[in-house]
Amino acid sequence: MSDITIRRATADDSRRLTRLVRGSRAYRGDYAAMVEAYQVGGPYIEHHPVFVAVGDSEKGGGKVLGFYALLVDEAELDLAFVADGAQGLGIGRLLMEHMTGQAKDAGLGSVRVVAHPPAEEFYLRTGAVRTGTVPPSGRIHWERPELRYDVA
Repeated sequence: MSDITIRRATADDSRRLTRLVRGSRAYRGDYAAMVEAYQVGGPYIEHHPVFVAVGDSEKGGGKVLGFYALLVDEAELDLAFVADGAQGLGIGRLLMEHMTGQAKDAGLGSVRVVAHPPAEEFYLRTGAVRTGTVPPSGRIHWERPELRYDVA
């Protein structure tokens, strides 16, 4: 994993992060409505701690491999995505370790996650515990698992 760097995102990353979200295979079929018009805008990136995992190796070529967004005021993980071609390489785990470190540094005791149902197992494997279920609302017509990372 020495060829992966995690850095703070900038407004210049907006298009790349938006493409990563909209192109995610995890959001095909019934889940497509959640991301089809989603935008990770520059103001959002500048206002919230958003971090990207970038490949430094010849294989990664400086490409954004994944990212997360932490809402410190709400103590919530808002976004977490790994590029389809980079899944299974440990990048998601690396991002969650980084996120919990950032949360701890910000003085948070825990971080809430309302997960995309297919991602629940990933969050459990990386240390989250399930705390409940969030009912359907708006364009989301399915229950979502609610989880928590304890960081204190």
